[in-house]
Amino acid sequence: MFVDEVILKVEAGRGGDGCLAFRREKFIPMGGPFGGNGGKGSDIKFVVDEGLHTLIDLRYMKTVKGPKGENGSGKNQNGKNAQDVIIKVPQGTVVTDNDTGLILADLKNKDDEVVVALGGRGGRGNTAFKTQSNPAPNFAENGEPGEKRTLKVELKLLADVGLVGLPSVGKSTIISMISKAKPKIAAYHFTTLSPNLGVVKADNGQSFVVADLPGLIEGASKGDGLGDKFLKHIQRTRVIAHVIDMAGTEGRNPYDDYMTIRKELKEFDESLINRREVIIANKMDVDTAKENLKEFKKKVKNKDIFEVSAVTGEGLKEVVNHLALVLEDIPATPLYEEEKYESYVLYKFKKEEPYTITRDEDGVFVVRGKEIEKLLEMTRFNTDEAIARFANKLRKMGIDDKLVELGVEPGDKVRILDYEFEFR
Repeated sequence: MFVDEVILKVEAGRGGDGCLAFRREKFIPMGGPFGGNGGKGSDIKFVVDEGLHTLIDLRYMKTVKGPKGENGSGKNQNGKNAQDVIIKVPQGTVVTDNDTGLILADLKNKDDEVVVALGGRGGRGNTAFKTQSNPAPNFAENGEPGEKRTLKVELKLLADVGLVGLPSVGKSTIISMISKAKPKIAAYHFTTLSPNLGVVKADNGQSFVVADLPGLIEGASKGDGLGDKFLKHIQRTRVIAHVIDMAGTEGRNPYDDYMTIRKELKEFDESLINRREVIIANKMDVDTAKENLKEFKKKVKNKDIFEVSAVTGEGLKEVVNHLALVLEDIPATPLYEEEKYESYVLYKFKKEEPYTITRDEDGVFVVRGKEIEKLLEMTRFNTDEAIARFANKLRKMGIDDKLVELGVEPGDKVRILDYEFEFR
């Protein structure tokens, strides 16, 4: 089964918890803190595997969770870092954050890899908090939560030339004649249900990859037929080869066919309309083809047009040799503009509030914010010193003053995530 798009939830591993321990050995009075740090949680990583050609393995995953880092232990022993989770994907995979729409990576090279979710750092043991003013801290941290994301994973095939056209114009027959690809060929529409790739070799020894895409119809860019599902595979191609039934065996006008496909390409991605084009006038062995070609050339000028018969193979060698020469002059260009990548976005221009405070209908004050929520999750409320440290941090962040400004009274409830506290 050919699967080229998957929505996947990933959750990197949580960091290991820090250890709260003290050195208690004979003849060593006042041994001091002795708790080690937790290990780092596992990252979730995508790695290209050249042996894969579909995303079917990801289709049934739904959610990928990384293991937690090892907890720290006594004697200042740090926990081990968790092993990273590696997800193998085909070459040509594009990973996008489904919530922001920003691209994390375009894995188009054979050695590409990307970390899509970072594991949390290990919590610090009480030894790490030892200071001159507090030589024996009685608290330790929980591990930091791992990063959570919902990803859109798309496969956009790597091909130099894309064969496009309406159903039953002969695209599959052409690719079967010029390469060793063996697509399904039959006398009915939408025989091709998934893209086919074929490696083609020209007389000058140059090799390139041709993609045969399922037949497009009017409205394909909006979801009609199979077009919207497979039009994305044309985006990587450097040359678009329009295969046209010049004999009009389906009762259509060849020029109308050509304009229909160009319209759908433009509506799907406007940059495709400026891509280098080659027109393959197929079915020239049929009587009506010559007359139709004359009319076609009157309307379509300054285009490379080749007369072929996919059934007999006539004219296909000339097309292949021409495509090889054209490709020499067209460099590969990035699929996306730099501004669409997450790594390019400069958050410093978008200053966000560190937290927000609202009041629910039940009268509870609700505090939200990444920093405060992470602080809560990493605080272990098992000692008075840990609780005092947490409260002091809230005070330094200005949350107490903001609550007073909003009218909080002693005894009112304050909620952070699923935890409720009483304001004093």
